[in-house]
Amino acid sequence: MKIKPFRGIRPPRELVEQVSSRPYDVLNSEEARAEAAGNEKSLYHIIKPEINFAPGTDEHDPRVYAAAKEQFEKFKAQGWLVQDQEEKYYVYAQTILSNQPSAISSQTDKTQYGLVVGAWVDDYLEGRIKKHELTRKDKEEDRMKHVRVLNANMEPVFFAYPHRDDLDAIVAEVTKQTPEYDFVAAPEGFRHTFWVINDQATIEKITAIFAEIPAMYIADGHHRSAAAAGVGRELKIKNEKLKIEDPEYEFFLAVCFPDNQLNIIDYNRVVKDLNGLSEEEFLKALEEDFEVENLSPTLSSREGDFSAVKPKALHNFSLYLGGKWYSLTAKEGRYDDHDPIGVLDVTISSRLILDKILGIKDLRTDKRIDFVGGIRGLGELKRRVDSGEMKMALALYPVTMQQIIDIADSGNIMPPKTTWFEPKLRSGLVVHELKD
Repeated sequence: MKIKPFRGIRPPRELVEQVSSRPYDVLNSEEARAEAAGNEKSLYHIIKPEINFAPGTDEHDPRVYAAAKEQFEKFKAQGWLVQDQEEKYYVYAQTILSNQPSAISSQTDKTQYGLVVGAWVDDYLEGRIKKHELTRKDKEEDRMKHVRVLNANMEPVFFAYPHRDDLDAIVAEVTKQTPEYDFVAAPEGFRHTFWVINDQATIEKITAIFAEIPAMYIADGHHRSAAAAGVGRELKIKNEKLKIEDPEYEFFLAVCFPDNQLNIIDYNRVVKDLNGLSEEEFLKALEEDFEVENLSPTLSSREGDFSAVKPKALHNFSLYLGGKWYSLTAKEGRYDDHDPIGVLDVTISSRLILDKILGIKDLRTDKRIDFVGGIRGLGELKRRVDSGEMKMALALYPVTMQQIIDIADSGNIMPPKTTWFEPKLRSGLVVHELKD
């Protein structure tokens, strides 16, 4: 992999909590407007620039993109974002705190350490940065417009690389130093810690080690990756006669984590109806392909304790229907463990439950189904069914990082709504400009 240090644009230490934000795509315009209320320094003014206009303004209005540029220039002029004088790499640690609601059932704090780098556009275009999801052209074009107007990558993409002891050792040394930033961010309650790598020998060593890594994998940020690479390609073609060596526009902002540290959680399904079947008929239909067990008699009496009903292993599912929890275990012969797609529980559940019984053919377009990230817990599934909004909920065992790597290496694409990485990257800790 070809990577590059860069002159990051960052908030002063005392402003980082005011400037930084959640990623643009995890909340809607009104949620961003509410989070940014009373805070002119919030990055949402740049990454969700429609909040600078009256509610209901189309986020794709040309005035909205222009406002993003105006806000970016304002942030730099006011000193809310300041550019480093020298090219750096950075270390970014995310910690799931066991005493926060976001603890995801962990009894101890869990930290993952990423290296913030400039990733090479050609590594993406030539397939060395590997993807496992399809992208939508309209969403790609939206992010490309944003990058073009700002001439910057405002938000990083989230990569995984095959872990290496030598990189782990470098990160361990860097993180012994006093961090540049260290704070717990609302509303999720994750801790974000950030170090600047100033030592030139360490920077050169990181670059050399990455040159030995054959591939990286997009964990989160497929549209941002496609958009950043697309703009980089445009600028490379436009400026090819200039013969500039490794210009900034041929690199884009990425945080790279070792694959053995990442936390993938379940991505669950809720469905509005049973396709004309009664609850009894639906359960009977499931018995053709699954071992069905009623778990309700074994449940703990403690409110909010769902440990007894969480899926226990691959090919085991939890169903909530009619006020009861059921365990569904796929029968032998109903899946292919040698097929990187066929082995996935999202494939099994889509084929044998959603399609075969409920008639849901396209997860991207069917309005009868919705998806719930596991960060919300199984209580959210129960709530949405008990409220009458949904008829049933299906909890899945999370995919593994190795499954993602196997699929990306084989050139396959995962089914929709398969992976949910947590924590999400915090935006605004560092920005990458495309000009030298």
